[in-house]
Amino acid sequence: MSGDDTGAGLRCLVTGATGYIGGRLVPELLAEGHRVRCVARSPGALRDHPWASDVEVVRGDVTDAESVAAAMRDIDVAYYLVHALGTGKGFEETDRRAARIFGEQARAAGVRRIVYLGGLTPAGVPERELSPHLRSRAEVGRVLLDSGVPTTVLRAAVIIGSGSASFEMLRYLTERLPVMVTPNWVHTRIQPIAVRDVLRTLVGSARMPDDVSRAFDIGGPEILTYRQMMVRYAALAGLPRRLIVPVPVLTPRLSSHWVGLVTPVPRSIARPLTESLRHEVVCHEHDIARYVPDPPGRPIPFDEAVRLALQRIQDARVTTRWSSASLPGAPSDPLPTDPDWAGGSLYTDRRERVVDASPEALWRVIEGIGGDNGWYSFPLAWAARGLLDRLVGGVGLRRGRRDAARLRVGDSLDFWRVEEIEPGRLLRLRAEMRLPGLAWLEMYAETDDDGRVRYRQRALFHPHGLLGHAYWWSVSPFHAVVFGGMARNIARTAEKTGPPASAPSRTPAG
Repeated sequence: MSGDDTGAGLRCLVTGATGYIGGRLVPELLAEGHRVRCVARSPGALRDHPWASDVEVVRGDVTDAESVAAAMRDIDVAYYLVHALGTGKGFEETDRRAARIFGEQARAAGVRRIVYLGGLTPAGVPERELSPHLRSRAEVGRVLLDSGVPTTVLRAAVIIGSGSASFEMLRYLTERLPVMVTPNWVHTRIQPIAVRDVLRTLVGSARMPDDVSRAFDIGGPEILTYRQMMVRYAALAGLPRRLIVPVPVLTPRLSSHWVGLVTPVPRSIARPLTESLRHEVVCHEHDIARYVPDPPGRPIPFDEAVRLALQRIQDARVTTRWSSASLPGAPSDPLPTDPDWAGGSLYTDRRERVVDASPEALWRVIEGIGGDNGWYSFPLAWAARGLLDRLVGGVGLRRGRRDAARLRVGDSLDFWRVEEIEPGRLLRLRAEMRLPGLAWLEMYAETDDDGRVRYRQRALFHPHGLLGHAYWWSVSPFHAVVFGGMARNIARTAEKTGPPASAPSRTPAG
């Protein structure tokens, strides 16, 4: 990688490329002619992105100084787009340590600028009174500004874009509740910003003068209450007018439970979002326009941002979602039976069926599983398991799918995450539900030696402690219904929707 001080592309490092903003920023940087290096804990999670072949991907973790130092080599601009939201009580210390490492290694490597996307903080409110989430985001900005590297800290409130956590929260609360008993924070004034303006500002910040090192407030052209946002969303989505009744008894903690039950956003993420809405978050300056000028029609108004997001959802062109990044603390252990697996108890449920359909028809059913298509067996059992997961703070089934027909490595899929895809043959999912152990689900489309198409399914569970063993044996009586029904119904669906195995199959052009 090489860059210079003229109009040539800069060498950019992007952390958080598996996340919502990072995954959208990378193609924007490439379109501007910059060269991009992505650092990820699991580089394979970026493999199926359409821009993957145009970037350099390195393995690293922002809490590991050695890997950060290697990633910083020959970099001009380093984007810091990670945070430890939802990792538990120690997340503020984790954020602080990671930011300090990032700043120190950027300075040592001679990086010319750090760009950080943080949260908009309320004016005049002592930091100790802020939510832990906002307080930590503000502290990370200070740590990076103190690193000795010129730093741009962009502070945004609610980001409106298809798939963002804030937008999904607004969308599902409004769509699912025609009558809402809401917390008082629905009257809090907010300055939302379209995700397109966030990306435009992030890209433009790369070329700021070297003597600029400060924080900037960024927001859209309107200041709205959350109630106004819900009312306007309902109108734009063609919904009947919503009745919104605020009550004072819904604390941020209770609010997060309410949001977690109604929307796909789990409580671990809903709580910091709702806590951040206790105080007014509006911009107090627009100095960013001196360095990243607003083109005509920008910043994008709220209604237009919502229309763009809804159109993306309707057209199934949601490139990243709030759930794109792995859950904090999600297991990364190797799959049992992998050569480097540490061993231990392993429970397995295997199912296999001959399918009178083409391999292509079977694969379409496998790749289309989850989301609106469901899991092909005993819906009540899956719904109950999803509800139980949400009640204990998990993600439940409501995350759905990013794309209705296609999956890529790293996608969230209800309470699973896509760990591996071999197109036409294998889909491997890793469980992200709350479990006393690690779980995987594998689905294969294969042709045997006799030319018959076979569907093969394998569920694996690696228990943690006595509770893990007890869990497996308590649910194993239901496996015939759940897993057996899944194998049977996937096979039947493939037979109904595709040509029989003996008939020639044609792949549509394009």
